[in-house]
Amino acid sequence: MKKIIIIFLFVIVVIFQTNVSAHTDHYKNFKSIEMEVFKDNKYIGFSKFFFNKTKKKFEVKNITDFKIKLMGVTVFSIKSEGLEIYENDQLTYFKSDTLQNNKKKFVKLFFDKENKNFKIDGSSYKGTENSDSIVGNWWNHKLLQSDTQISPLSGSIKKQSVEFIKKEKIRLYGKEINVEKFRLKSIDESLPKDKRLDFEIWYDKKRAMIVKIRYKRLGTWEYRLKKVN
Repeated sequence: MKKIIIIFLFVIVVIFQTNVSAHTDHYKNFKSIEMEVFKDNKYIGFSKFFFNKTKKKFEVKNITDFKIKLMGVTVFSIKSEGLEIYENDQLTYFKSDTLQNNKKKFVKLFFDKENKNFKIDGSSYKGTENSDSIVGNWWNHKLLQSDTQISPLSGSIKKQSVEFIKKEKIRLYGKEINVEKFRLKSIDESLPKDKRLDFEIWYDKKRAMIVKIRYKRLGTWEYRLKKVN
């Protein structure tokens, strides 16, 4: 009986470790993900992710480009390019350059193997961070399992809570999808409201993908997963 229990525990540990360390493998057969960005249900731009996997590395390139116009005048815009590099499922490098309303933002992140943490040089934060933290890009469903996210635009660090809301069906680009709905929020309520995380997130468990994100800030914003290649 004791031997059976030991074998059972061993199997559970192996399964758990595999699930924790294999999230990048969910995307190994994909070339790209395309999300469209909407403001008050009007298309304003896109966020695209391109995947490249080799024997040792997994790379994710991101291009985000959207703008809001009012009476022909651009009142808000973001142009951003980023690169994430993973080795054995560990983020080892991240870099992004962003132009937000003609203001430059940036992040440079390196994994310090000796100290097992991140070294961050960002426009909003410079310092170290726990290596379990996640860069807050929407391709990565592990964002729903993390306590902390790193801004992909400025490097700022935000503690977060994730709450499961319900299972439901949604219609997206003419297709019905079974999803799980979550609420992701900042823990620190002392932050200014425009700096807090407060997202509704719809997750397709079957494909291990975030398919829709919604938040409110001077209107309703949505990211919708349109295409997977």
